[in-house]
Amino acid sequence: MKRIAVAAIAFLAAITFVHADYSFRDEGTWPKTWPKEMEPLRKISRTLIGNRQLLRHYAIPFTDRDEFESAWPHILKVKSKGTSLRLMRGPDFFLSGGTAGVVLHCPPENKSDAPVTLDLVVDGAIVDLNRIPLPPDTPINDERFKDAKNK
Repeated sequence: MKRIAVAAIAFLAAITFVHADYSFRDEGTWPKTWPKEMEPLRKISRTLIGNRQLLRHYAIPFTDRDEFESAWPHILKVKSKGTSLRLMRGPDFFLSGGTAGVVLHCPPENKSDAPVTLDLVVDGAIVDLNRIPLPPDTPINDERFKDAKNK
């Protein structure tokens, strides 16, 4: 019985340590210079700052296809030119386990010249690749089925 308790405590300590590397805020705190059309998304978004380099991650979950499709062109304006677009499937850590949305990965505040990259979490219903334009001249890294190959 003692072994189980010790193992449980060690497991919980490890989980706490992993999550302690990030600070969370239940709103999008991205720069005011980003497209004004993204302003309504601040209240449904989440900001994560971490882990060791204090990278900023802005997670925008979507539950409505029309809301996503109208925001998509404005979100693309934030992605740095020349960076790839990564297609993911949920559940996604940054989206709190959500299955549809966007995660913008940004440099620390003191390194504003570093690129902003974009993950698109595709569910096929809300985020449907057949309904949105993907940016031209952008490498696409499709990781939606990456885990399925290893099973």
